[in-house]
Amino acid sequence: MVEFVDAAGVAEIQNGQMKTVKMEGREILLAKVGDRFFAADNKCPHMSGNLAMGELNGTIVTCPLHHSQFDLTDGHALRWTGWTGIKLSLATMVKSPRPLKTYTVKIKGDRVLVEDKKAPVGVSQ
Repeated sequence: MVEFVDAAGVAEIQNGQMKTVKMEGREILLAKVGDRFFAADNKCPHMSGNLAMGELNGTIVTCPLHHSQFDLTDGHALRWTGWTGIKLSLATMVKSPRPLKTYTVKIKGDRVLVEDKKAPVGVSQ
């Protein structure tokens, strides 16, 4: 049985905003895009940057450290780093691109609930 944890109130996050919440000892990034909510690990899998301090453009979150980009719909990496040329090649060799772990989200009344599961899953409502 899948369990969900109460993460925030629907009104706490406005369209285009991100928020960090603590859940079961982890930092989870909550984002609202249009009328949908998304949840993912708040730490960038590249260099552990705080994604909530980055930028949100649609469903794409950009890490403030090295400009890695991830799609919150499924966590896939769009860009591993903002570097180019030899720096990009070296960064990819040192730490190969990995997806961002995402979590299923559902709305119950005026609450945002996030799946209490450590394995990566797609995000839905």
